[in-house]
Amino acid sequence: MSTARPPEMLQPTAAAHARAAQALAEGGLVAFPTETVYGLGADAGNDRAVASIFEAKGRPHFNPLIVHVPDADAAGKLVAVDDRARHAMEMWWPGPLTLVLPRRPDAPLSLLVSAGLDTVAVRCPGHPVARALLAAAGRPVAAPSANRSGHVSPTTPLHVAEEFPDGAGGRLRLILAGGRCPIGLESTVLDLTGERPLLLRPGSVTREELEAVLGPVERATAADGVKAPGMLTSHYAPALPVRLEAAAPEPDEAFLAFGPDQFIRGGRERLNLSPTGDLHEAAANLFAMLRALDRPGARGIAVMPVPETGLGAAINDRLRRAAAPR
Repeated sequence: MSTARPPEMLQPTAAAHARAAQALAEGGLVAFPTETVYGLGADAGNDRAVASIFEAKGRPHFNPLIVHVPDADAAGKLVAVDDRARHAMEMWWPGPLTLVLPRRPDAPLSLLVSAGLDTVAVRCPGHPVARALLAAAGRPVAAPSANRSGHVSPTTPLHVAEEFPDGAGGRLRLILAGGRCPIGLESTVLDLTGERPLLLRPGSVTREELEAVLGPVERATAADGVKAPGMLTSHYAPALPVRLEAAAPEPDEAFLAFGPDQFIRGGRERLNLSPTGDLHEAAANLFAMLRALDRPGARGIAVMPVPETGLGAAINDRLRRAAAPR
């Protein structure tokens, strides 16, 4: 008999956090909000539970996971923390910055979280629900975004439920419904294992902000391999094809605008990331609006240009991966 069932959705009360912590301790999966996107969490020290993440998402096993911890001291039990990492933690933790650091030989982590690498990606989230869950669980939690691999990331609890209507075959026990994620883009990922910091994935902590604190930061290329989540060429993709740098939509395209668009005609349904051109508003709306436009009836989604400056670099990174050949 199948154990598949819809995941239970709970308001994030103390009782719900306790139930979620128990589910993690039993090897189950729990979806929870962070300031970036919803995560699909498992006990990071439980091989079978971590394997369930890969199975639920259909995620390639060479794609590492991020391990969530409550603070820098907890991270120090898992990874080697040098002065640069300590400085970064002081500046941006709790918050939307993931650090890739050398794994400690005695780290109580499943080897699956590192996908065969000798490094671990660690983050201290700032969202109060995520922090309450980590406190209740008393263990590091491995958590990629709570969606099928390659799909658009979830920024609301309903997005998670749509991705896993059968509870990922019964693996996903419950969803902590903490509302909409305020940032809406996955965390910045910075590799500090080399001589110079390497930006693996842009996010709301921008390259310019990192360089102001840590000095020159290089941008990862395909030659660096998949060292962190979000580095696959095709990722964050809706079912419809995405056309970038569009001045206007074709008649049979949905349209994702940015900035003033009242004089642009054509297309089917349209949404605007930010009519005023605010990049923070655009980032918060990006995944939700891609999901809303990804509906039958349109041939594709045309997207207006977004500036490459500041947070725009992270938005364009997600859009280019969404538009990449499948």
